[in-house]
Amino acid sequence: MDVFASLESEVRGYCRGWPTVFTTARGSHMTDENGKTYLDFFAGAGTLNYGHNNPQLKRRLLDYLGSDAIVHSLDMYTAAKRDFLERFNEYVLQPRGLDYKVQFPGPAGNNSVEAALKLARKYTGRETVVSFTNAFHGMTLGALAVTGNSMKRTGAGVPLGHGVAMPYDNYLDGRTPDFLLFDTMLDDSGSGLDKPAAVIVETVQGEGGINVATAEWLRGLQDLCRRHDILLIVDDVQMGCGRTGPFFSFEEAGITPDIVCLSKSLSGYGLPFAVTLMKRELDVWEPGEHNGTFRGFNPAFVTAVAALEDYWTGDDMEKQTLAKGQQVQAALEEIALAHAGAIDSVRGRGLAWGLVMNDPETAPKVCEEAFARGLLMETSGPEGEVVKLLPPLTTTEAELARGLEIIADSVEAVRQKVTV
Repeated sequence: MDVFASLESEVRGYCRGWPTVFTTARGSHMTDENGKTYLDFFAGAGTLNYGHNNPQLKRRLLDYLGSDAIVHSLDMYTAAKRDFLERFNEYVLQPRGLDYKVQFPGPAGNNSVEAALKLARKYTGRETVVSFTNAFHGMTLGALAVTGNSMKRTGAGVPLGHGVAMPYDNYLDGRTPDFLLFDTMLDDSGSGLDKPAAVIVETVQGEGGINVATAEWLRGLQDLCRRHDILLIVDDVQMGCGRTGPFFSFEEAGITPDIVCLSKSLSGYGLPFAVTLMKRELDVWEPGEHNGTFRGFNPAFVTAVAALEDYWTGDDMEKQTLAKGQQVQAALEEIALAHAGAIDSVRGRGLAWGLVMNDPETAPKVCEEAFARGLLMETSGPEGEVVKLLPPLTTTEAELARGLEIIADSVEAVRQKVTV
């Protein structure tokens, strides 16, 4: 592995916790060049909801590439793009009563967020965007301005303006009524808060530590935005595409955001793909006003259609994810009970879960022990205090059980080392 240390930038991150060279992957497993296979509870940070090299999606992709079909098209019309738009409307938007226009802003989640922020400011003529404590929306400058993590913000190297942070759900442990500060500042002309163009929120903060907003809090946020004529943006980059059960993570709350950001598992295969969804009346872009080179990655359209047709023509995927989520929750709560002195709480929805450690230094040690036992996980939270689980939605119950056993063994091993 010396070549990576010699030639690759020091900015590399995930690989430091998993010091091996991976070569192949299938379903919920990855194999390294030494032949060791790992169970994957990381799933490309939520990019591989349908697992590695999903066979149905792979066949569609190979057939498409083998036909000399269009691969790169900018925003030209292609048959693959038409198929995606038609199927996305048929299987996702129409069944949910959502009348959104679809923008292809670029290949990644931060491209979707940047387009959303820019559009909100253009439509309203205002500059300020409100985000929330412990939010994460991306690493480009606009997205960083509405991100909470101080280390990531400092890396920008320039002032990050036109963003204001408010307390996320239960940030103050219930000591203050929801939105009291936000509502009061909006109503007070002397508060110093310029009327925002938009509010951007994650229904479950993944990088922030698997902080879960209640349906009541999200409905309250939508009500506040409507009363004050503020656009509501839901960043569903990591928690969308079924991660929490429904296709969109905000469905449980019964809200209808003005703008939605999607990426990660949208292609279904790990191919770069993002969209920004907007209510029809918000589509005030001039032609070419917001563009980019990789807006038309047609292979991603093909695998996205395959994922929609294979997994989202009914509600089986949602039901299976929620059932598996109950399995994970029960096992994690059992681990937390057995190690009450080391574990603060269990948080999550669907198949996004976090084991919150009392000592932030413990979480990476648990992940290190898990890696040694053949399980890939990452940490999250402002101090890296949360052991984070994002297994593919296609992970079997048996695979989940095996991974949860490894987590239990890993927590036990770390605690044993502490007491020695």
